[in-house]
Amino acid sequence: MAAEHDRTSATTPSLIGGLEAILKQQAIDGEAPVDRWNPPYCGDIGLAILRDGTWTYQNSPIGRKPLVKLFARVLRKDADGHTYLVTPAEKVDVKVADAPFLAVEMEVRGDGPAQTLIFRTNVDDIVTCDAAHPLRFALEPASGGLKPYLTVRGRLEALVTRALYQDLVAHAVEDGKNDGHLGVWSGGTFFPLVAPTDSSHS
Repeated sequence: MAAEHDRTSATTPSLIGGLEAILKQQAIDGEAPVDRWNPPYCGDIGLAILRDGTWTYQNSPIGRKPLVKLFARVLRKDADGHTYLVTPAEKVDVKVADAPFLAVEMEVRGDGPAQTLIFRTNVDDIVTCDAAHPLRFALEPASGGLKPYLTVRGRLEALVTRALYQDLVAHAVEDGKNDGHLGVWSGGTFFPLVAPTDSSHS
């Protein structure tokens, strides 16, 4: 495969440009039907998403946000636990250090059980937290604190940034039906601020 660089970015080689072209040919409008695409697996080409949400190709940042947003729309996490970039023509690995997305903004509407939390991710997905897009909390081994994750679509999650986590805590209330745990309401569902005791999530 050619290693020549795309003229629009010193870190975007022609291989990446080829993936971009395939996706643009699909004229994707709205959510991409990645679950219906079943292309051949083409291996690991060096795509990764760092803990801070930066996309890299062969250890070099991909600096074009429109390209990152395009690729983000065709991410898929399969039952095998691996994350892939899926086009109609091929499927390649994407190594994810933590979560593929970051939740960077939060809007709070209403209060109590009528409260709704609306998040924006670093790739501009707008997600309303509810039963279909739940919050979960995981233990952070280094600090012993909690890390909140929001389901964006399928098995893909956004890590809620530390600043937003503080806002979540500020909106936490006690609910008598959930063992007295503090938690937050959104979309008619109560999400306790506790980590699961099992290891079903990594």
